[in-house]
Parts: sequence; structure tokens; C-alpha cells
Amino acid sequence: MKLKLLDENSKVIAVDFDGTIVEHAYPAIGKEMLFAFATLKELHKRGHKLILWTFRHGEYLEEAVEFCRKNGVEFYAVNKNFPEEVWDQNVARKINADIFIDDRNVGGFLGWSDIWQTLHPEGGDFLHQLKNEEAHLNYRKSQGSFFKKIFGK
Repeated sequence: MKLKLLDENSKVIAVDFDGTIVEHAYPAIGKEMLFAFATLKELHKRGHKLILWTFRHGEYLEEAVEFCRKNGVEFYAVNKNFPEEVWDQNVARKINADIFIDDRNVGGFLGWSDIWQTLHPEGGDFLHQLKNEEAHLNYRKSQGSFFKKIFGK
């Protein structure tokens, strides 16, 4: 898979490995979750940047990356915001993604079929349906001045 540049409809999607792409079997690699690689390949075709964002590191991380590669998925970055990023072990990691696909989400892992339907409903356009817009600062509408927020004036 060749990487594409993002257009206005593309998103950066951080994807967990254990319990999301494969069943939990850490430190071994579990069986593929139903539709995981098919969905990831299609998301990539639609122009999304996929980042593998996992607890794994060292040889276990290398095994996971190779497993994905053998199944046709190469990530834009692995445990980084972009390929050239140098991770400083003294600084907590935070990924800059639009969407996180992880089995540890509130409510658990939806399943790849539901994820696909959420991200690309039948019309094909990207439609990220938020269950709680108020919890996502990036999607909040302006609420007025700082003082109005605090004092209601």
C-alpha cells in the first residue's frame, strides 16, 4: 500500500493492536479480529492516515508491525505522530489523531463492521457520529466568552 496525502475528508486514525486488530494473546499475536485487515485496507484506500498506537514495544512491537505488513497493512507511523518523530522516553506520549479505534473505549470495542459503518455510511462520505459532542472539544461550537462560561453573563 502506498501512502496518500490527506484531503479534507481524510482523518488520522490511531489503531490499537491487541484486542482490536487481533484477539488478546499478548505477548503472542492473537487471531485476526473479524474484518480487521479488510477494513484497515479500505480506510487506507479512502485516504485516511493509519497510525498503529499500541502498548507493545521492542521485539513484540516489531512482530506486530510485521504481522500487519504480511496481511497487507503498513501504517503511516507506529507509536508516533509521524514517521520521523523521535520519542523522548522522559515525556509522556500523546498521539494527535482524529479518531481512536481501541478495545478499551468506553463501551468496549464496537467491531470492525460497526466501525466501518460509522466512518463510511452507505453514501461513502466520512461521517464520524459522536455519541457525546460535549466530550469532544474539537467539535464544540463556540460558547461565548470566558466570563460568560464561568459566570453565565
